[in-house]
Amino acid sequence: MRIKDLGLVDFQSSYNAMQSFTAQRDENTEDELWLLEHNPVFTQGLNGKKEHIFDTQGIPVINADRGGQVTYHGPGQLIAYTLFDLKRYKIGVREMVSRLENAAIALLASNGIKAQARSDAPGVYIGEQKIASLGLRVKRGACYHGISLNVDMDLTPFSYINPCGYQGMEMVDLKRLGCDLTIEQAKQQFVSALNQQMQ
Repeated sequence: MRIKDLGLVDFQSSYNAMQSFTAQRDENTEDELWLLEHNPVFTQGLNGKKEHIFDTQGIPVINADRGGQVTYHGPGQLIAYTLFDLKRYKIGVREMVSRLENAAIALLASNGIKAQARSDAPGVYIGEQKIASLGLRVKRGACYHGISLNVDMDLTPFSYINPCGYQGMEMVDLKRLGCDLTIEQAKQQFVSALNQQMQ
């Protein structure tokens, strides 16, 4: 896969680029993994309900074509967009979700943090707290969107919503768990962990 480190970018431009890439790709197109951070934004998935957003505090809300409900993205959160041909891997969307969850769990384990996935709510959890959210869209057998891992960020905007549609869902990041990983270190570790999962 081709890995692109895009830095800090607006959600809308990334979203447009993912859709364009996926529409134009064919069976010979190399998969791409985009690593980035977003400026503050709430994104609302296809199943999103307006009542899960109480207060935007001026942060834009953008509707997206991924699965799931509302979430927040902001600086200090690692986002990995997986523009992968699932047909090539002979896997479906549920298996891709599991591989993304397992990559995040492996990254956390390598930093001494025990985490787990949940069958009832996609994402990665430390106890009852959520540290990684994910949502995918599949078109013509290829997926886009991906996973976000909270590294060292302002978690306050999560209190303006029901994260992923769950009332009272408490979010956490690596910093609050005593892990001083930088975004750059998190990117490197995630790439390594995801490579393991996609073999």
